[in-house]
Formats: sequence, C-alpha cells, structure tokens
Amino acid sequence: MKVVDSHQHFWKFDPVRDAWMEPGKMEAIRKDFLPADLKPIIDQYNVDATVAVQADQSLNETDFLLEQANKNDFVAGVVGWIDLKSSSLQSSLESYQDSASLVGFRHITQSEPKGFMTDPTFIEGVTTILEEDYRYDVLIFWHQMEEAIEMIQALPEKLMVLDHIAKPNIQDGRILKWKKSMKELAEFEHLYCKISGMITEAHWQYWTENDLRPYIDVAMETFGPDRCMFGSDWPVCTLAGSYGQVISTLRSYLSSFTKSEQSRIMGQNCLDFYGLTI
Repeated sequence: MKVVDSHQHFWKFDPVRDAWMEPGKMEAIRKDFLPADLKPIIDQYNVDATVAVQADQSLNETDFLLEQANKNDFVAGVVGWIDLKSSSLQSSLESYQDSASLVGFRHITQSEPKGFMTDPTFIEGVTTILEEDYRYDVLIFWHQMEEAIEMIQALPEKLMVLDHIAKPNIQDGRILKWKKSMKELAEFEHLYCKISGMITEAHWQYWTENDLRPYIDVAMETFGPDRCMFGSDWPVCTLAGSYGQVISTLRSYLSSFTKSEQSRIMGQNCLDFYGLTI
C-alpha cells in the first residue's frame, strides 16, 4: 500500500505576509516549516509521498513550492496559486508548462466575500485551468457550501477536490446543514473530498476521535471510499495535535474497512486524482 499525504504545507515564516497566523493563539506555527522538518515525521508513520499545497496567494509561493518538490523526491506534487481572474492567466500558465510537479491550483476562497466564487471572471479562470488538465482544490467554510455548489455547477465536469471536508463547525457539533450540503456536493461525481483539517475545526485542546467520527462518517457515506483521500494539513494541524495523532485517528477509523478501501483512501485516490506516479 502506497501512503500519500494529499495536503500539507511549507513556508518560511514572514510576519507580514503570514499575518493570518495570530500571535499567541497560533504561536506554534509562526516559524519555518520545510521538507527537512517533515521528512522524519512521514518516515515515522510510513508515508511515502506528499502533495504540497499553497498557503500564500502569490506566484512566488508557487515557485517556492516547486523548488521544494524539485529538491525533495517525497514531494510528489504541488498545488500552487495563480491569479485566476487575471487577463494574462493563459500566459502565466504557459510559463509553468515544463513544471511536471505542478498538478493543480487553489485560491483561498474561504476568505473571500460572498459572490466571489460565482463571479463570471473567476468561473472563467477556474474553467481555464481545468481545461488545461490541472486540478482545482476547493477551500471553503461550511457556510459557503451553497455558493460552492453554484460554482461547481457552472464549471466543466473536470476533477476537483473539496479541502478539509468543507470545514464544518466540529467544536460546536453543528452537523445537519453541513451534512445536507455534503450530500449535494457529492452528487458531482468529478468532485473528491480530502479527509483533512478536522482537528483545527474541533476544540484544539480537548478534541477526541469520537468528536471527528460523525463527520468522517458523512464524508465516507456521501463521497465513498473511491473519492476520499487522507490529508494531514501539516503544519497547521499542529495547532491542535501532532501529525501522528491525525494519521493514527484516520487509520483507526478505517480499521474496519477492506484493505482495498484503506489503500485507496490512504494513497491511491490521491495518486489517481492528481495523476502522480511514485
């Protein structure tokens, strides 16, 4: 079984650029996180490869992640950032045509105002990258799910993935509206779902596996083992727990699944989705 972490980040901490990392509350991640920091961790938990995902909205970020992938074989793919509303999007894409590690793009739509995802210019940009055979990572909070459904309806039926199971409010136990929207999103058969980013949506200090189970249940029931993939969200996850806790929790949950299902969720679905070979 190949184990692939579909969602992790690298950065060299910059207090201005990374202002979203609040002093005090997020002190644990206000520092550099690089491949040399992650490699011993994934080796400990028998993870074969990872996909590095953008955390900053700049082409410098995309170039930085590609540099890490070029220098570190375990970084199998990069989900970068590109200005999807730019009139020069096509020429920007052409500048990356020889970057084999670049498999997709993401925009931090969770921080955008209502209507951003359905803006015709944004729709056109996402359509362009999908038609160029890149993947698109959908990053939203649970209260943006209806708008995300509208966006996906307007896009071509090309491969996309929902990050962090749409960030439900696990700490407050709110599940019904999120669950309804998950069912609607799962009806798009070209949309996958990352089982990631959950512990930072739960209570950072006191979450338990039982807090997460109802949400993983919904993701598995709606998207199924063929369209779900493991992601750590390292190092953001370290705000609420360790890499080991994240992967061990999911492995525990999957212990009753067939070996084939476990293999797909823990790695093969990610490889197939992003078109990776390791």
